[in-house]
Amino acid sequence: MAAEAERLEPEAAAPEDAVGEVADVVDGEPGDPHLLLGNRLNLHLYPRGCHRLSQLCAQRAPRLLEVEFLQLSGHEDPRLLEATLAQVPANLQHLRSLVLRGGQQQDVLGACSRGFLTTLPAGLSGLARLAHLDLSFNSLETLPACVPHMRGLSTLLLSYNRLSELPDSLGALPSLSFLSVSHNCLRALPPALGSLSALQRLDLSENLLDILPPEIGDLSSLTELNLASNRLQGLPISLVGLRSLRFLILHSNLLTSVPSGLAHLPLLARLDLRDNQLRDVPPELLDAPFARLQGNPLGKALPASHSAPETPVTCEMPRLFLNSDLDSFLVTPQGCLVTLACGVRLRFPAGATADPVNIHYRLRLPEPRLVPLGPHDALLSAVLELRPHGVAFQQEVDLWLLFVPPRARRCREVVVRTLSDDSWSDLETHLEEEAPKRLWAHCQVPHFSWFLVVSRPVSNTCLVPPEGTLLCSSGHPGVKVTFPPGATDEPRRVRMQVVHMASRELRALLEEPGAAASPLLCLSQRGTASFLQPVTVQLPLPPGVTGLSLDRTCLHLLYWAPPAAAWDDITAQAALEITHLYARFRVTHFSWSVPPAPASSAPTLQRTRVPPTLIPGPRRYWLWHTTKSCVQGLARKAWERLRLHQVNLIALQRRRDPEQVLLQCLPRRKVDATLQRLLDRYRGPEPSDTVEMFEGEKFFAAFEKGIDVDADRPDCVEGRICFVFYSHLKNLKEVYVTTALDRRAQAVRGQVSFYRGAVSEEVPEEAAAARQRKGADPLWMATLPIKLPRLRGSQGPEQGRGASLSLAPLNLGDAETGFLTQSNLLNVAGRLGTDWPAVALHLGMPYRELQRIRHEFRDDLDGQIRCMLFSWAERQAGQPGAVGLLVRALEQSDRLDIAEEVRAILELGRQKYKDSIQRASLAPRDLAPPKRSSSQAPESAQA
Repeated sequence: MAAEAERLEPEAAAPEDAVGEVADVVDGEPGDPHLLLGNRLNLHLYPRGCHRLSQLCAQRAPRLLEVEFLQLSGHEDPRLLEATLAQVPANLQHLRSLVLRGGQQQDVLGACSRGFLTTLPAGLSGLARLAHLDLSFNSLETLPACVPHMRGLSTLLLSYNRLSELPDSLGALPSLSFLSVSHNCLRALPPALGSLSALQRLDLSENLLDILPPEIGDLSSLTELNLASNRLQGLPISLVGLRSLRFLILHSNLLTSVPSGLAHLPLLARLDLRDNQLRDVPPELLDAPFARLQGNPLGKALPASHSAPETPVTCEMPRLFLNSDLDSFLVTPQGCLVTLACGVRLRFPAGATADPVNIHYRLRLPEPRLVPLGPHDALLSAVLELRPHGVAFQQEVDLWLLFVPPRARRCREVVVRTLSDDSWSDLETHLEEEAPKRLWAHCQVPHFSWFLVVSRPVSNTCLVPPEGTLLCSSGHPGVKVTFPPGATDEPRRVRMQVVHMASRELRALLEEPGAAASPLLCLSQRGTASFLQPVTVQLPLPPGVTGLSLDRTCLHLLYWAPPAAAWDDITAQAALEITHLYARFRVTHFSWSVPPAPASSAPTLQRTRVPPTLIPGPRRYWLWHTTKSCVQGLARKAWERLRLHQVNLIALQRRRDPEQVLLQCLPRRKVDATLQRLLDRYRGPEPSDTVEMFEGEKFFAAFEKGIDVDADRPDCVEGRICFVFYSHLKNLKEVYVTTALDRRAQAVRGQVSFYRGAVSEEVPEEAAAARQRKGADPLWMATLPIKLPRLRGSQGPEQGRGASLSLAPLNLGDAETGFLTQSNLLNVAGRLGTDWPAVALHLGMPYRELQRIRHEFRDDLDGQIRCMLFSWAERQAGQPGAVGLLVRALEQSDRLDIAEEVRAILELGRQKYKDSIQRASLAPRDLAPPKRSSSQAPESAQA
């Protein structure tokens, strides 16, 4: 074991010693014959891949001569990697593909980190048969000198490096057909690039190019040219000579004009000019079906300039409008206005960045680990992630977030919450109303992280100076805190929030007609030091109670501080001063040392359900008037009642497709209106009885009695659909169910049950759960029936989707971004029904093609759908953005249920791909989203 541990120590030798160290390893470790699989040698999947390759070379394994494909990780030690590659020409003489990618590891911000490769040994130019070279995701600043001598290269991938220029010698590669240099720092291109007569695909996106050489028009074989996200202001007229060009991608540049001859390229199928500065384009392009011109100020005049003639005119800030197939954009020092596909808007002022920065965004579904909520907060939006995290801007960036209008606005406010320095804080937020139900939360952010919109009780803050001050509640003027002179020797920030509880709810809880309570006061401060002088707290007497008619034995001052489990009655400790309308008491700190109450002094709480984890709250004071002598346990129940929402659960089946089930958790007042809107397309049982749920509480749905979930989904755990309840968001999911029972004999009568909490290993049977209905807060909430009707005639499982149509195997997308398999497409086809013509038109299929499909399959609706979908998919195979186009077409055709299912399939595929990489030790575990702890709780978010 000692020898093995010593062998696994990282190498740090000088280049001239690297080969010697490798030889030592070879002498002590036998070969791994299973690494050689046919003509492929995939060493990027194994740690210390360079050592293994050096071992095989030292053994002169005969099978090395059969290797044509070699993959190594760019994260190996650079000196060892260079020494190992120097042995490749002599030992792998038939090598055709060499992959030296980085990017298999992640940095602390969760982004793919670059490999350490900075150069290649000169001897690699001797690989006469090498046709494919992949150096992506590395640290190359210049092109290795051996690359232009690899005359047989047909594919050269240099994306995600640090290249600032390309050498003229690159034009000496006569067989090069695909060149990718995206995501680098190129500012200009060599004129010799035009000598690549065999080049068919050229990707130069995400660089700093502001001009193109005229020689680019000499690429006679070029079919695809991608120049997106650069700084191009114009195009050379020589582009109109690219007669073989089919795809020209120029979005997200600064173009003010384009050559009119582009419209006459005979094979051009897509001209993407989105998000530029085009105010006028040639008429031939305006009506061209292949041109995309969204995001340009077409027809708008230049802004009038009132400056002196010699003063240069300032260019208008670029505007970018991102479609759903784009998740990133480039910000230059010029600044820009960006509208994301999800509706979020950003404004980067000029000078916000000194260098171009590529911004990535993602709209995440809310979940407890990403949503830090105070006890009385409500979530109003999804979670927006902007990356790279922590990048500081030289000027603040304006951010507009769409949110759901809160139902309760009295004494509440809407704020944007963000993660900053490992703690959550609330930003100064301004509300802007674009339409009655379209509201924006506008804030300014100095850096990027996670952002969400919440509704919270109005927060009043003051900085207490040594001279003293008065803090009043803006929502409840009778609530005040007076800080006398000398209360503190250094300025101290104090925050106040006030929460109101309706008297009728308290009376119903206590079963006492005369019970009443003052508003709940929440106080917090920076630091834990006590005040030097007593601080006076004033609370209004409970409604209906005055100082003249007060029975002091019925007055209780209740106190709670985290992480206590119960409230404490501190009436005897606090000397209450009663006036006609108010009660005052003095404190030197916002915490109390309360002796434990006797076991019999408080009733035992029957509630066993634990509410969702919250931001630890501030200290709370509550003044009650009741004849009951022991109120600590009742106070906890009343406080929970403030935070509980009354909801109903529904389970409906689509009328045209009973296997499609809609599950939703609705606030009680919305049930009737929602059912009235849905029942023309769905049918099902009456809603469940009313249950109570906390904001952010987890629950799940389990299908029972022979019914199971049909599709593998990210939110499906052991066949159960997971939910998180947020009162202002749509707690809705549509799933497809199946059964192993024979539906040809009879209908299947199953059910779906809803349970509180996360999915457990064993879900109780409905009968056992029903026996707990009278128990205290059971996990079971409701059970609703689900019926799959009997299959008629020849209809049956064996008549599977696609049985009457021969379908060629195909995939849309890729493993990294998520893809749809033939099985997934068949599943989509089985759900479309009579909506398929609308989907086809939104996919861009001509109407005459629809008529042909209708005629060819005139007696077979399923055949029409499958022919349409698969004929479109076959044409889109290998094209970028095909899956995104399908999702948009489904949304535009009002089939949001299928669009959501496709998104879920893509997300699940991406997660499985990521998990497979982790199992192969290609990447570390994903960095978890920020965790909440007591030390991270923002005072601004406490309630």
